[in-house]
Amino acid sequence: MREARERMESPELHILRESPLYETEPRDFADQPWFLNQVIEAQTEFFPRQLLSRLLRIEREMGRRREVPKGPRLIDLDILLYGDSEVHAPDLKIPHPRMTERRFVMEPLADLAPELRIAPSGDPQRRTVRQILAGLKSQSVRRL
Repeated sequence: MREARERMESPELHILRESPLYETEPRDFADQPWFLNQVIEAQTEFFPRQLLSRLLRIEREMGRRREVPKGPRLIDLDILLYGDSEVHAPDLKIPHPRMTERRFVMEPLADLAPELRIAPSGDPQRRTVRQILAGLKSQSVRRL
């Protein structure tokens, strides 16, 4: 995770804050090791697609192989939010369409921005990260 953060840092992308690390139980494909998760807030000059390209390149350089959908992976870098912008493209959706359904995303996001208001996918009502987190079904998440 440290290496990924170091690779992200550049003149075009500056990390402002980062949540603590969380160890989380896998979902969907349960027969795999637990994951480490973290949310990072960054300031960037990249447009959303440029940022996605940069993150995918970092994943490849670090050895990510996409062999089993939702299966074990060395690194997985996602764009959750991009300011107030929305992107609806086949290869990129911002806000991340499933982020509000995932405790492993919302828990570290709540460390950085508990009062941030976002609209869960399919729900036009904007709620705080804290409110969304309180409504999530259980998933084992351990703060490290």
